[in-house]
Amino acid sequence: MKVIRALLLATLLVPALPAAAADAAPAFGHALTLMQVFVRLAAQTDDPVASLKAMDDVLAGRNIEANQAALGLFGEMTAGMPAEHRAKMASIAGDVLGLARRDLGQGRGSAPAYAVSTETSLQARKDLTAMGLRYYDAKDYLDAVKRDDALAVELFVAGRGVNLASRDADGRSAAEIARANGNSQLAELLARSLPAAR
Repeated sequence: MKVIRALLLATLLVPALPAAAADAAPAFGHALTLMQVFVRLAAQTDDPVASLKAMDDVLAGRNIEANQAALGLFGEMTAGMPAEHRAKMASIAGDVLGLARRDLGQGRGSAPAYAVSTETSLQARKDLTAMGLRYYDAKDYLDAVKRDDALAVELFVAGRGVNLASRDADGRSAAEIARANGNSQLAELLARSLPAAR
């Protein structure tokens, strides 16, 4: 949760830097909207699983209000920048969001806490079915890894219907397949999601 606290602090401080300029009001407004979203999510439930899921939705770009505010803030902050600097800023922001999502886990090397929610698993299974995939089919799971379909793989992890330690015909695990494809982020997700050895 340290990264999330740092994100919240940065959201407050970044617009304060150009506050002396007369045109800083739009950026400050977007930052306030983001803060309002974070505070509202923190205050709306005592259920830690629901809070983590809601926070993950914001960090993953599934909260429309936060998306609009972040896009507006990013646009204001980078308005005068050359395109290559804007691209670097966007890349850094994506990496920071990824770190924050990782920190939502219960600790190093574990799946996110919300992943154990029955509601989340049920929705993931419905989403996989809507995509034409069987949530319980190891072949569909491994095929998603082979084609670098991170969304489907995340749904398989959340759905908890397939053995995440499944291996393909060549004996490779899903994480090994992802690494062979050069997808280290997917490999890390898969390695973190495996149940602890007993």
